[in-house]
Amino acid sequence: MSEFVFKLPDLGEGTVEAEIAEWMVRVGDTVLEEDPVCAMLTDKAAVELTAPVSGRIVSVAGEEGDTVAVGSPLIVFETEASTAVAGQEAPAAEPAMPKPAARPAAPSTRGKVATSPSIRARARETGVDLGKVPGSGPRGRILKADFEAFLSASGTSTLALEKRSGTTEIKVIGLRRKIAERMAKSASEIPHFTYVEEIDVTALESLRRHLNSKKAAGGTKLTPLAFLGLALVRVLQDFPQCNAHYDGDRNVIIRHEAVHLGIATQTGDGLKVPVVRHAESLTLDTLAGEIRRIAEAARDNSAGREELSGSTITLTSLGKMGGVVSTPVINQPEVAIIGVNRAVERPVVIGGRIEVRTMMNLSSSFDHRFVDGYDAAAMIQGLKELLEQPATLFI
Repeated sequence: MSEFVFKLPDLGEGTVEAEIAEWMVRVGDTVLEEDPVCAMLTDKAAVELTAPVSGRIVSVAGEEGDTVAVGSPLIVFETEASTAVAGQEAPAAEPAMPKPAARPAAPSTRGKVATSPSIRARARETGVDLGKVPGSGPRGRILKADFEAFLSASGTSTLALEKRSGTTEIKVIGLRRKIAERMAKSASEIPHFTYVEEIDVTALESLRRHLNSKKAAGGTKLTPLAFLGLALVRVLQDFPQCNAHYDGDRNVIIRHEAVHLGIATQTGDGLKVPVVRHAESLTLDTLAGEIRRIAEAARDNSAGREELSGSTITLTSLGKMGGVVSTPVINQPEVAIIGVNRAVERPVVIGGRIEVRTMMNLSSSFDHRFVDGYDAAAMIQGLKELLEQPATLFI
């Protein structure tokens, strides 16, 4: 027998440390090479790491929520024989590592099940063995829909009409902690200016339904978000100050010619912002397909680091729950975010007559340090004109 020390690898883009988002194995578990062992969270993305060797887990670097430096020992394996892996050193050269107390043994399938931290937490709460849940995601990954379907089929989700007591403490770690830190920083550092405008999307919805009716079965349907993205690309040509980053360290505004469109996406792990690269070069159909692709990748955790960073402006929508007005928080270092509220039919006075129209609000926020209120309002008015006369999007 020999010991193999697995060090935290370089996770890219200048990362010097990462947070332990989730352990998928415990001390004492036996794993095979390429089995998932943990999820590490950087400033850009959650990265799932796999075992570089087969063996038994002797010790781990810390608990969920702890930070580990790149190049520091992460896991010590007990292996059958000495194993050479690029970038890893023999254990004799390693500093002694604290050996945490072993927790109760996990089910034998735990280390081999691919899913998100939030689903693992739900499984612990409901007593579900994830090894019994069939996954429909990439490489059999268990998605939220898979888990909910399993709960429904097993009757686990049945509500009991009884008095309840007690509390549950949930440690704020991983993506949820990153979201909290970023929201607090954005709200405290940026003087938000929120502008709300009402838009008549009756003609747009008519055009969208017509175009979708012409699509072949199984084709990507056009969503309102795709039209809004196309309109945003057009209007940003006249308002480049809204397609920008603020570098606080250098006190510099960086205006981008390319439009890397962030799409705020709710996932089982929390809010993520996958990015459509070079939206300015895409047709309506291609843009719709990319929005759908990156949103699905964010939800099933298949999105890479490059797909979860680098946006220059963000679109956010609560879909059917979009409400009437919202106050979206700017995604730093960007200076603007465009929020979409729910579209509803209601009576509107047009030319002295009452007509039923499909109306939708845009609730958008701007960094008031660098985008004047007049320019913010003028930009939204430009979007309004394009969306109310959708034929102009193609001229």
